[in-house]
Amino acid sequence: LPLIAGALAAALPAARSAMLAIPVPLIIGLNVIRALGVFFLVLASAGRLSGPFPYSAGIGDIITAAFAIPVARIAARSSVTDVRVVAWNAFGMLDLIVAVALGITSQNGSPLQLIHAGVGSAAIATLPWSLVPLVLVPLFLIGHSIVFALVRLQLCERNVRREQLAAT
Repeated sequence: LPLIAGALAAALPAARSAMLAIPVPLIIGLNVIRALGVFFLVLASAGRLSGPFPYSAGIGDIITAAFAIPVARIAARSSVTDVRVVAWNAFGMLDLIVAVALGITSQNGSPLQLIHAGVGSAAIATLPWSLVPLVLVPLFLIGHSIVFALVRLQLCERNVRREQLAAT
């Protein structure tokens, strides 16, 4: 999904405009759903997940969710280029990337398995948990990418304005 969204944004100006028109506070606010990362910790305590994956994914998601509404309010009041918005966005995206990497490398029987710790991440391959890496992670990655694209766009616009002022 993130690759398809990126390809659409690159190839179709209308798709790019539609994605960039989504309000940043909405994109950020939707991350409150990530509070459900507590279920990774529940699965770990029940012995259905093991290794560093459930703790990294669960705690990272909970932290991202806890700051989503305050950061969404900051983005609504000030600018998407506010350092707090950019830092939150970077943390949220990095959390997803690390969680996916740990999930893949702790999957028992996988050719990419590097972490051998009990049951590993096997529970994520079953419903309803498989919806997390198949649906939620790609959607949140797309959201974080849109926020970064808007940060870049606003910084470029600022630089153009500065250059125009300097030229006059």
